[in-house]
Amino acid sequence: MEKEVTIYDIAKILEISPATVSRALNDHPAINSKTKIMIGAKAAEMGYRSNTFASNLRRRSTNTLGVIVPRLNSHFMSAVLAGMEQEANESGYNLLISQSLESAKKEVSNAKTMFNSRVDGLLASVAYDTETFDHFENFIKKGVPVLFFDRIIDHPKCSGVIIDNELAGFEATSHLIDQGCKRIMHVTGNLKRNVYSGRLHGYQNALIKNGVEVEEDLVLITDLSQEAGKFVAQKINEMKVRPDGIFISNDICAVNCMKALKEKGFNIPDDIAVVGFNNDPVSQVIEPNLTTVYYPGQQMGEAAVRTLVNHLKGIEPINVSNRTVLESRLIIRASSLKNFSV
Repeated sequence: MEKEVTIYDIAKILEISPATVSRALNDHPAINSKTKIMIGAKAAEMGYRSNTFASNLRRRSTNTLGVIVPRLNSHFMSAVLAGMEQEANESGYNLLISQSLESAKKEVSNAKTMFNSRVDGLLASVAYDTETFDHFENFIKKGVPVLFFDRIIDHPKCSGVIIDNELAGFEATSHLIDQGCKRIMHVTGNLKRNVYSGRLHGYQNALIKNGVEVEEDLVLITDLSQEAGKFVAQKINEMKVRPDGIFISNDICAVNCMKALKEKGFNIPDDIAVVGFNNDPVSQVIEPNLTTVYYPGQQMGEAAVRTLVNHLKGIEPINVSNRTVLESRLIIRASSLKNFSV
């Protein structure tokens, strides 16, 4: 392997001190511009690379934020990361991104990698089956701030950026009730996750407020995948008393459920009105277009990084009391309009 060029190599060739080379490469005001240009040109010619890692160790800062997401292949998470990247760049930080693939075991490994990479702060949205905070404890002990977004874990020394999932679930279900639905099914994910438990509570509260019976067998817990959508359609087809409305906590699952229902002869929304969640682009491809909940992904990413950077700069502390709650909204389309009074 070819030997790395050092400032001492440059200094020897130019017959100047290593300190002068170091100051010139770091744009120190004590070095005149002519000397900086000369040293910079020679460094480039020799293939010199700054040892950022060593420099960061000396400064005890890497200007890097770690990010752990459940999956990279979702429209929502892509929007979140776009917001994070933009805000991080404007603040002079880089992102180190990893995905847990919805596995707590992989998330533990990701957290260890982030910790050993000496990130200045960690942003995390936890996996489906994460049950403990243990793998984040080292960050807290070392004074490295941790901020959760979307799927969060409550911890007194951690902040979070979320939407009001309970309100979103309430509004989605209330809309179906306003359209005349009397028997509404809810398809959700792992209820250990705040996003799904919140939407379920909103669904239940809307039923109770409007005098609609809450039936446990109308709540289905799935992985909200494409296959889950097909499974839900099959289950509905086999039911003796079928629902006339369905609120699904994910657009991908909702669209595949709609496709399968249509293949079985159901008319949407006349036979069954459908509401999804996330405002994924696929919601406007399916016919009829899917009513869904707009989830501000880019705004969430921006807010998460901004909060973390402000903490690192000493502007505001991170703790559970300064959690950021962003606004979502119901986007009404044809898939849920049984009557067209809206």
